Amino acid sequence: MIKLGIIGMGNMGCQYARMILDGGISHVEIAAITRIKPQQLERLPELMDRAVPIYASAHELFEAVRSGLLYLDGVLIVTPQMCHEEQVIEALELGLHVLCDKPSGVFSSQARHMNEVAQESGLVFSMMFHQRMNPIYQKMKEIVESEKYGKIKRVNWVITDWYRPDGYYDSVAWRGTWRMDGGGILLNQCPHNLDLLQWICGMPERVQAFCKEGKYHKIEVEDEVSAYLEFTGGATGTFYATTGEAPGMNRLEISLEDALLVCENGSLRVCELGFQESEYRRTATNYFASLKGTWKEVACPGEDTMHKGVLRDFADSILEKKTPFVEGTEGLKSLLLSNAMYLSSWQKRMVELPVTEAEYLTFEEAFCKEFKAKPMDAKKQGNNCIQAEEGSTK
Repeated sequence: MIKLGIIGMGNMGCQYARMILDGGISHVEIAAITRIKPQQLERLPELMDRAVPIYASAHELFEAVRSGLLYLDGVLIVTPQMCHEEQVIEALELGLHVLCDKPSGVFSSQARHMNEVAQESGLVFSMMFHQRMNPIYQKMKEIVESEKYGKIKRVNWVITDWYRPDGYYDSVAWRGTWRMDGGGILLNQCPHNLDLLQWICGMPERVQAFCKEGKYHKIEVEDEVSAYLEFTGGATGTFYATTGEAPGMNRLEISLEDALLVCENGSLRVCELGFQESEYRRTATNYFASLKGTWKEVACPGEDTMHKGVLRDFADSILEKKTPFVEGTEGLKSLLLSNAMYLSSWQKRMVELPVTEAEYLTFEEAFCKEFKAKPMDAKKQGNNCIQAEEGSTK
């Protein structure tokens, strides 16, 4: 049985606790939590019945482990992303396995630091990129990597089903702020999409992005982003996301050399040409032919286990001493993308990936100049992290 501490008992922290208490992850026991609002604790009476210790902050929980007053196998970190680097590293240095909610942090340098400590520790480090558990995205990755239909020509992803009303941002003080949220839709909602984009299609080589801060909501950060992507081999793509458009849609298109993949409304379809388009293009004498292809549904066997699947895999990885399905080191990649998009938007230029550390310093300087804010420094966020844990609704 894995003894787990949950750090950050907001909306998502409480949801994870409920999954465990309901027996959805049978080999995990909640052994400690950090501060939780009374009304949330009332919805989790089992925690009170079992006298699960409640600590005022991650710092106090770690001190209890350090002093031997509390035994844990691992922790689930569900605090605002600016706190992740400090808390993940401290947990690993205490010998605790770590499952961290997305994203790894705000800056890619934070993820790099976490990865370095995790690799040296030999402990299980996993990220809550639960959408990788979706059989549809797994099938898309399988098809793309097999090159059954050739290489990628084009990728287009429109994501407008992240709609949020003003009350969402007003409900917690840190939401929609640069200081604690670290960004808008790119850092709060779209880490999943950015992760899947690079997981399925590979990392882009270059990106040109346009981020619109407070376009639909009275917030400091972006609630709309449009980006143009260029990949190795000549493929191009677009990425559009917003929290201010309704009705929402989520449509991912991947145009391959001899087929088109479309993921939308919980299904995957493929339009197969049945021949090599490049050969047809070279030899065709009918200059105005319309190549329609044949559409069919793609079977994607398996259950979308979502968050439960990641939790189970994390526990299994500890017990079986194996590499988790979603490695914590993967958290760096979505941050590389989001950081590049911010840098591109603020400096109004195309950015090449990976961005160097020197350019990331320029990124932070651009942030400060644009929003008249002091540079963010996760190492100085201790008190803010403690305060944010109570209001965390991740």
